[in-house]
Amino acid sequence: MYRRIRDLREDRDLKQKEVAAAISCSQQVYSNYELGQRDIPTDILIRLSKFYGVSVDYILNLTDNPAINR
Repeated sequence: MYRRIRDLREDRDLKQKEVAAAISCSQQVYSNYELGQRDIPTDILIRLSKFYGVSVDYILNLTDNPAINR
């Protein structure tokens, strides 16, 4: 999961600070999420999902299909 959020960010040429601002946390906290040094709370997973337009399952590595099923 941690690698996946890093890959999503890098694929879009974003800086950690930009993603952190979009999901309302500090750059340091976001960095800790990417490094796996801090568990990602459910509300942050949902924010990341909406920000990137991918499913939470995709972020959690439960599927390789990024599509959101509604």
